[in-house]
Amino acid sequence: MTETTQILCPHCDAINRVPKARLGEAPRCGACKSPLFTGKPVALSEDRFRRHLRLSGIPLLVDFWASWCGPCRAMAPAFEAAAAALEPRIRLVKVSTEEAPGLAGELAIRSIPTLALFADGQEVSRQAGAMSAGRIIAWAGATAPR
Repeated sequence: MTETTQILCPHCDAINRVPKARLGEAPRCGACKSPLFTGKPVALSEDRFRRHLRLSGIPLLVDFWASWCGPCRAMAPAFEAAAAALEPRIRLVKVSTEEAPGLAGELAIRSIPTLALFADGQEVSRQAGAMSAGRIIAWAGATAPR
């Protein structure tokens, strides 16, 4: 029997079951036909974040950021480069603390940028402060469940 995992479409949020062995073969959404992996971080609202957190079969690496934050803006290209390197093993997403202040409070985000790694709906690691793409990739690779 082929082992599958759930991947939420970054475009329409539909749930897709994908064989784990085929994650790297550019799978497409069964609902909207868009690529399930784009090599770019996915911007999520609080509601979309909760859905992805609850239903994603792969770890989520979340960049909690704000538009007024200089270090957040400076780290954005590194986070995008890390998305290209870490997908499809890890989905990288961005959540604006300005647009989701309740979520930021609930998760005790005290400084930004803060990267938090979630697996199976639970936070497994957190790192505050801006990082280079290489550091993001190394940190996520070392802390993400296999």
